[in-house]
Amino acid sequence: MTTPAFAAQSCPQSSRRGGGDFARLLRRITEAGLMNRRPVYYAVRLGLVGIAFAVGWVAFVLVGDSWWTLVVAALMAVTCAQVALVMHDVAHRQVFRLRRPTEVVGRLVGNAGIGLAYGWWQDKHTRHHANPNHEELDPDVAPDILVWSQRQARASHGLPRLIGKAQAFLFFPLLMLEGLNLHVAGARALRNRSIKYRGLEGALLFGHFAAYLAALFAVLPADKAFAFLAVHQALFGLYMGCIFAPNHKGMPTLTGDDRPDYLRRQVLTSRNVRGGALTDLALGGLNYQIEHHLFPSMPTPNLRHAQVIVRDYCAEIGVPYHETGLISSYREALRHMHHVGAPLRATDRHPVAR
Repeated sequence: MTTPAFAAQSCPQSSRRGGGDFARLLRRITEAGLMNRRPVYYAVRLGLVGIAFAVGWVAFVLVGDSWWTLVVAALMAVTCAQVALVMHDVAHRQVFRLRRPTEVVGRLVGNAGIGLAYGWWQDKHTRHHANPNHEELDPDVAPDILVWSQRQARASHGLPRLIGKAQAFLFFPLLMLEGLNLHVAGARALRNRSIKYRGLEGALLFGHFAAYLAALFAVLPADKAFAFLAVHQALFGLYMGCIFAPNHKGMPTLTGDDRPDYLRRQVLTSRNVRGGALTDLALGGLNYQIEHHLFPSMPTPNLRHAQVIVRDYCAEIGVPYHETGLISSYREALRHMHHVGAPLRATDRHPVAR
């Protein structure tokens, strides 16, 4: 839904001066040294996440045939989401400058580590960054199971039309299927010839699936293995959804040729989440979504410093900068989703005569 405030910011005059606006902001950010690499930070972070991942699997083996293994499954869900966040930073070249080490580590961490296809995800995420919240160009707001605008709701059929009526109430339960969806989508994408090194990607991905399932059924009896699988994947999907949902859901969407300049396109469709060190850790720094979208290759620990500069600059040039608390961000997203489903509920109340 394109709001009036967004439409005002999308006018031709804004677009003409937009390039200069971003260039001035980039100059300030660069002069502050915030685009510089943080090798020590990433060495420590990758090391700690790797240790947590290894410790999780050791705990899984040591706990063995016990229902306490479900606690391990929950902890491993959190750890795997943190691995996914590392893959995110690697893919944005926040860690390595060169393409080769970026792709090697991305595939090892993603495909082999957690069964998340690096090539598929990178392609999808790159298109999202180029056109955030654009209904035709951003795959993250494509009307798949959920709908993200009343325009999409009116055009929906089948499952999206059915779910869209109550999607605000179903959103968090549906996120528990997101882990499975990420695995399946990555595997299906291997049929796409545009994915580079499909053979390698497929070997690592299906190697992960085989090793994962073999470990579950080697250590646990069938009932506990299936329970571990369900808890692990459900909580992984839920956590991943809770990380990404506050970023853009409920913010203005674009359609057609509605493409403001780069700075406004990124700022006006993104939401920041306030919080301290715990929020930064839990959301992997993506709570600074505005700064991340403006400067995707900026190392995560620099985002909170960039926020001060970006927020002040947006006030200076009159661009709305939206920031809220974590709970409020979910409330805004759910309120928007409920509003989007209104045409579908209205159809139920007033069926069209045939």
